[in-house]
Amino acid sequence: MPWKECSVMDERVRFVGRLLEGDSMSGVCREFGISRKTGYKIWDRYRQEGMDALCDRSRRPVRYANQLPAQIERLIVETKRDKPHWGARKIRELLVRRL
Repeated sequence: MPWKECSVMDERVRFVGRLLEGDSMSGVCREFGISRKTGYKIWDRYRQEGMDALCDRSRRPVRYANQLPAQIERLIVETKRDKPHWGARKIRELLVRRL
């Protein structure tokens, strides 16, 4: 028997279609091999955003906790370009005095 080729998007569309037909969440989740928590997550996204919500989403964080503001980062890079032999401590001290 050959393998069936299907995408995640197609499976999610089939999943939502089954729920719209009136099947129970538990039965459909069991058939698709996902948890009910995941099933409700897909269903809620579909109800709020429509078909676009069934596409994969980026897992990239919205913001990074330790990222410096762009201006400070630019100052550090410029200072390092001007004084390539300086290390992090000297650059930090210079910027602390300046700012």
